[in-house]
Amino acid sequence: MRELTEENRAPISVLFYHRVADTHPNEWTISRDQFVRHIEYCREHFEIISLGEAQTRLQQKRSPRPAIAITFDDGYAENMRFAIPWLICNRIPCTYFVATEHVRSGRPFAHDVENRCPLDVNTIEQLRAASHCGIEIGLHTANHADFSRITTRSELETEIVDAKMDLEIMIGERVNYFAVPYGLPQQMRPAVMQTARDCGLRGICSAYGGYNMVGDDPFHIRRIHGDPDFIRLRNWLSFDERKLRQTPKLPTEDVIAERELRSPSSACPVNNRTAIVTAADLLENASLLGGSSLLPKTPLQA
Repeated sequence: MRELTEENRAPISVLFYHRVADTHPNEWTISRDQFVRHIEYCREHFEIISLGEAQTRLQQKRSPRPAIAITFDDGYAENMRFAIPWLICNRIPCTYFVATEHVRSGRPFAHDVENRCPLDVNTIEQLRAASHCGIEIGLHTANHADFSRITTRSELETEIVDAKMDLEIMIGERVNYFAVPYGLPQQMRPAVMQTARDCGLRGICSAYGGYNMVGDDPFHIRRIHGDPDFIRLRNWLSFDERKLRQTPKLPTEDVIAERELRSPSSACPVNNRTAIVTAADLLENASLLGGSSLLPKTPLQA
């Protein structure tokens, strides 16, 4: 790590979480105390930066310090009760990826239904509140799609292009980043990558583990699971060369049916579900957790 830092090639790690809660624990949930332990460890040993800053360092091929970015996938309402207010009051940047059709309808995720524990998902108002407080909202497809099963261009357009437009209407902000559900090599197909580029997304995130190193393609951001097993997490963040050598290669060939692209939806129906958390609630929660400072607000760009 010291050698890489001296050469301006310090690794950039991006962690991803799903749900921070003390109830209904499962494989994609981490307790509140353990989450705080993770972030405090990161603050002590690394520079915590935004996803945009991580990408900038990769683009400029200059990484002077070991750094970490924090992200969330799916969009669970529970995160607005503790994790997001805690990050806000501690001025820690975060990119929060959501599946738009679940937000729009309030439909629980299939993996929670299969687990016999359907959990609340975020509302539009919650996302607007988080965005207002400086949390960057990113896209996680429309329906938490598995791209290893998608065969047509129109399906790609629905899950990426249309969903991006819908999310921008929902939050009133530009959407820059896209996290691929499951995020394994079989989902990181060339057609997915190209569709994301073509619709103006700045970057796409995988989830199979991996460091971001100077010289890598800055469009593809590799992420590490925020593993509740603290020893495994420290192993990743301490930089393990074996893991770097074992990074899987992504597919380079793809077959997808070409169909006439349908016009993207021009409007997003209003979500009338009762929001669990409003902007004022988030600020109040952040204040109760130790402060009311907001993250810097990035204006919407054309």
